[in-house]
Amino acid sequence: MTDAAFRELRLDGVGRRFGDTDALVGLDLTIRQGEFIALLGPSGCGKSTALNCLAGLLPLTAGSIWQDDRRIDVLPPERRGFGMVFQNYALFPHLTVRRNIEFGLQMRRLPKADVVRRTAAAVALVHLEEHAGKLPGQLSGGQQQRVAIARAVVLEPSLVLMDEPLSNLDAKLRLEMRTEIRRLHQSLGLTTVYVTHDQEEALSMADRLVVLRAGRVQQIGTAEELHARPRTWHVADFMGFRNLFPASVVEVSAERVVVDAGGLRFAGVPAEPVTVGDWVAVGVRPEDLLVVPDGAAAADGASSAGSAGSAGVLTATVSVVEYQGREFAVEVRTTAGLRLHVRTPARLVPGDGVTLRVEADRLLVFPGGDHLPPATAPLGENTGDGGGAGSGPDVVDVRGRGSALVPQETP
Repeated sequence: MTDAAFRELRLDGVGRRFGDTDALVGLDLTIRQGEFIALLGPSGCGKSTALNCLAGLLPLTAGSIWQDDRRIDVLPPERRGFGMVFQNYALFPHLTVRRNIEFGLQMRRLPKADVVRRTAAAVALVHLEEHAGKLPGQLSGGQQQRVAIARAVVLEPSLVLMDEPLSNLDAKLRLEMRTEIRRLHQSLGLTTVYVTHDQEEALSMADRLVVLRAGRVQQIGTAEELHARPRTWHVADFMGFRNLFPASVVEVSAERVVVDAGGLRFAGVPAEPVTVGDWVAVGVRPEDLLVVPDGAAAADGASSAGSAGSAGVLTATVSVVEYQGREFAVEVRTTAGLRLHVRTPARLVPGDGVTLRVEADRLLVFPGGDHLPPATAPLGENTGDGGGAGSGPDVVDVRGRGSALVPQETP
């Protein structure tokens, strides 16, 4: 459907500085025709800056952008041939759905017959035929977003840019629109760059993900690659590794390392090479911490003191349980104070003692554990034997004395 197709779009060392602040540094990315690329990261990571540089809304302070052999970062936005969908929809409130969609075509001074034909096709594409004569204020949020998408694709752009287009919608509409955007991408053969802070959105929609932090690329890869093998703990944090805690390396073998987190020892897989004595970040998904049946606990070597056996088994106490349909989201605490998050179908209640197991290939070890903040207990919850509810927060510091988790005294 595009009238200005390209083989590849290349960003070479793209950077953007605001005063003394680097918002985007050295972005190298090649986008192939027909790809769906997601720019993913927390607020302030540079993902929207990258999109605005690509659109021509922000000039580059470093690097260049190429569409095949044509340099386009020197062109104004209107000459790049891209369509854009904004977070706040940016619809004209005094124009009907039909007139909003046809506006760009009229600005290009296309023949009236072409404008009518392409507008009708775009309206049908997003299933808004019954609402074509309405004003934006008469539509739901999801319908307004459909208008914004139709206005972008009716121009038959070589590239569609979407800046967190679903963030203003409720959960049900977000799910529906995710499917709709992916359907349009596939059926029209679009090339799409999509900005989001929602890792579920990115994983479900994108062919490749670009994870950014502090203006720098952390990792580029397919959804499966980033989900299974994040390169850094920052990427792991965005890929669902809710359990992230610092530890020290005590053993290194060909494919495994053993780490110590305040007396808890685990075998895991290193994301990058590490050596004995290194401080590292340990990551494991809640669904990979398995609740061991009571009869199997002793055989697995669990310790009642909250330590881990040779099979990666530990005991803990349930502190919070959240019902989530077929599963429960459970927060547990070891006696030494380490908090862990578990997803399990087992019915548990606060105060229950549980035995957990994690397989070595499900536990990833990342360099840079000394940059992780220490685990912090919730207000009013005590981590050790002394003190009770209301005695203030205890901070668990695995970098404290010896190899024990040391609850810090509350002033």
